[in-house]
Amino acid sequence: MDKTELIEDLKKHILASLPLEDVTEDDILADTPLFEEDGLGLDSLDAVELVVLLEKQYGVILRDADAARAIFKTLNTLADFILSQSGDHA
Repeated sequence: MDKTELIEDLKKHILASLPLEDVTEDDILADTPLFEEDGLGLDSLDAVELVVLLEKQYGVILRDADAARAIFKTLNTLADFILSQSGDHA
């Protein structure tokens, strides 16, 4: 799976897993901030759901809590992290 496909896959999983009202796949761009108010406005509970999603869907475990803020910045940064951890089997 390449990065573009992974970003589209992430959009689907995020929308299925998180309670985002009135948000569609088209509303989420690769560089949309995930946790900022001018982006998706996710919160700490959503972050926990994202960690579970990474492990369940992509077999990737986030071990460095300090790095989470940078990893969860946008779909681009999240996809880069998944690809760096999982190689081609994402």
